[in-house]
Amino acid sequence: MFLELIAVIFAGIAAAGVVMLLNRTLKGRLPRWMAPVAAGLAMIGVTIASEYGWYSRTAAALPEGLMVAETVENRSFYRPWTYVVPYVDRFAALDTATMKSHADHPQVHLAEIYFFGRWAAVSKLPVWLDCGAGRRALAAGGAEFSGGLPADLNWIEPGAEDPILATACGG
Repeated sequence: MFLELIAVIFAGIAAAGVVMLLNRTLKGRLPRWMAPVAAGLAMIGVTIASEYGWYSRTAAALPEGLMVAETVENRSFYRPWTYVVPYVDRFAALDTATMKSHADHPQVHLAEIYFFGRWAAVSKLPVWLDCGAGRRALAAGGAEFSGGLPADLNWIEPGAEDPILATACGG
């Protein structure tokens, strides 16, 4: 966040400097308000570019085996351009590299879902995924396969289009 603030400030200074050099080259023919307006527009432009580029930069830097399962787009009234093109400000990724399957129940998997947010710390959550029945449940504490499935799971059936189940079950 701090580095983005520095980038925004430097973009404003650079844009104002370019306008001032252009004004000097044109021997003072540009209006005086042009430099601060250029600085402000450059700062807004860099902020917008940073917001829209965050998801692609973060998703490209994910380690092998971490697959993006779901994205959440954002629209805000104080950012009217987001109604035209919304931007992704958080997403969930499934760790397929460490996903475990149950020997007695091959359709049931234990996996970890990582939640990424624009200005939030990364968090992870273990989850049980039943590909055969199309359901999933949050795993409490130190979830592991021990003999059979835990009896006290609170299964939910999100439907066939659930992106987390689709990612874990291969479509």
